[in-house]
Amino acid sequence: MDVPSSILQFIRHAIEEDLGHGDITSTLLVPEENEGRALYIAKGNFVLAGFPFAREVFTILDPTTVFKIFKNDGSKVVKGDVLAEVSGKTRVLLAGERVSLNILQHLSGVATLTSQFVDAVRGTKAKIVDTRKTTPCQRFMEKYAVKTGGGSNHRFGLFDGILIKDNHIEEVGNIRDAVALAKAGTHLAKIEVEVENLKELQDAIDAGADIVMLDNMSVGDMAEAVSIANGRVTLEASGNMTLNNVREVAETGVDLISVGALTHSVIAADISMKIVK
Repeated sequence: MDVPSSILQFIRHAIEEDLGHGDITSTLLVPEENEGRALYIAKGNFVLAGFPFAREVFTILDPTTVFKIFKNDGSKVVKGDVLAEVSGKTRVLLAGERVSLNILQHLSGVATLTSQFVDAVRGTKAKIVDTRKTTPCQRFMEKYAVKTGGGSNHRFGLFDGILIKDNHIEEVGNIRDAVALAKAGTHLAKIEVEVENLKELQDAIDAGADIVMLDNMSVGDMAEAVSIANGRVTLEASGNMTLNNVREVAETGVDLISVGALTHSVIAADISMKIVK
């Protein structure tokens, strides 16, 4: 895949943050001419994600470094699996180790949690989608990891989707006028409205919304919302979704379930990079 220039710049900053003016330890201990290879090894069971970005760490440090991938992103790996091999100047391997692992472990954590949510709703029509609750400057990578884990992407940012939230409604005065203003604009985007109760749902439908987000509604109200909407709008459930309750939410018949935890509350996968002789 083509890595966006913004992500390449992020990786450069991450390298600079870690490497600074040079790796003191490796400079003192490792002769400049030494070459070697290192293996990425899974230390647990997880869904793999992030190699397109981890590889760029070494390309930036030294384009002659060779990166061989043995397990593709999206693979369900188990403890002990050898995931990839990187070979080249030993100092370069050591300089890129932590940054590459930070990226790989975090994104694999995102993919793994996403996969768990997707598995939890399997058999229903609900799709698991992400949110804008991402790590600053890592949104592209995190949303990539969500898709790798089997989820779907919501809007990327404020620029590529219309989502009328409570603060917008407060500013305009009511849902009907807010939707009318959105429809008057020059765009092809679908219009989504966040609602907190069934009356607001009806207002959004009457106003001509395309998608309605059911924010922090009870499961009972969500089921009633599905009945009221009767297929006229896409319904998205949102708010405090966990692996314990997501199945029950999906069984109400909603179309989408947005989960902020996919990107803001993941546990990093356990991966090591070991230099081998």
